[in-house]
Amino acid sequence: MLGLLGRTPLARVTVDLPCPQPGFWAKLEGLGVGGMKARAAVSMLLGAKERGELRPGAPVVESTSGTLGIGLAFAGQALGHPIVLVGDIELEPSMRQLLRTYGVRLELVDRPAAEGGWQAARLAKLRELLALFPDAYWPDQYNNPDNTAGYASLAAELATQLDHLDVLVCSVGTGGHSAGIIGPLRRHWPHLRLIGVDATGSTIFGQPARSRLMRGLGSSIHPRNVAYDAFDEVHWVGPAEAADACRRMAVGNFVSGGWSSGAAALVAAWAARVHPGAVVATVFPDGPHRYLGSVYDDDFAATHGIDPATAVTRPVEIPHPRAVEATGWARCGAVTDPLDTTVKENP
Repeated sequence: MLGLLGRTPLARVTVDLPCPQPGFWAKLEGLGVGGMKARAAVSMLLGAKERGELRPGAPVVESTSGTLGIGLAFAGQALGHPIVLVGDIELEPSMRQLLRTYGVRLELVDRPAAEGGWQAARLAKLRELLALFPDAYWPDQYNNPDNTAGYASLAAELATQLDHLDVLVCSVGTGGHSAGIIGPLRRHWPHLRLIGVDATGSTIFGQPARSRLMRGLGSSIHPRNVAYDAFDEVHWVGPAEAADACRRMAVGNFVSGGWSSGAAALVAAWAARVHPGAVVATVFPDGPHRYLGSVYDDDFAATHGIDPATAVTRPVEIPHPRAVEATGWARCGAVTDPLDTTVKENP
């Protein structure tokens, strides 16, 4: 099973997003077994086994909004460990069914925590389960360096598939894949720029926490895997812009994905426009199938006030993450760790 991991293709995306753009490369992780996060899941379990933290046949307990859950289901089967996942009631019915189909035990929390939202609520339930399974292993994806190490293979594939790269655009949730690939890629291309893509309402880069519609992108907590010093700038993207990008790609390029892919594609297209001649690449963590009832559903969009026709065509410039609250697509060249006072200024 482990031999099936990775080796995903690159696609050239040239569709207007929403403006004409010269094109960028998208790494289609949704076409890999278990999706992008299968790389991290396998890495975290193998690391724990090597250190003796994960005993043979012991259960693995983790919190997830969905994507890592699929990766852990794959890793658990490949390495012989039952998987117990904590999700929440906003997890799509299709994703619940898929996880259970793969043999996962799924526990759902029914209300967000007053501070930390759904993530904090899931983590509280996770700790209850750890008390019930004293031999269980918790990967702690947000703070586990094996998460980032799992993306060394992704970096190696990109370095092989591309002759040159000027700009890399990465969506940020746990911070794992951006931190895991930027180091190896900068050894190939020392001047490579890294652009982070966050969700409006996410706290990762210092914005205030707000309720977020987009799953798998952004965070209500501060993951320690985020490599703040590696980023040259950060963009926040709202659901209307992400959904519009997803739908445009599906119709015009056939390849598409979910919230993270749409947001990353929007920013990658922008980067290709504003850096003429630059080679731009991004990563699509998964495909569109999970999002048929949300991103691609007109009723869902109407219910949640999402009108792709209102998507803006360029980001608002803000001087610092704490200066202005981003309520739609915004860009900032000051990259900050919210738990640190150090600020890195970029043009």
